[in-house]
Amino acid sequence: MSLIHIFAVNLRFYRTEAGLSQEKLAELAGLHRTYISAIERERRNISIENIENIANALKIDAYRLLKPLES
Repeated sequence: MSLIHIFAVNLRFYRTEAGLSQEKLAELAGLHRTYISAIERERRNISIENIENIANALKIDAYRLLKPLES
């Protein structure tokens, strides 16, 4: 499983768990909604800085976005 796939799955999971739309998450992270959408669809690579911005917006540690979810 690729890291891009793991990140996309985790992003979608933690975003929906937090009750956030892509638009609201993007606003909180200082990013554009289409960028969040592209990440969730595995169409964009993401920088370390943006991983940190998204994790902060989700109020989670950044490593959780990179670690496969427990079953």
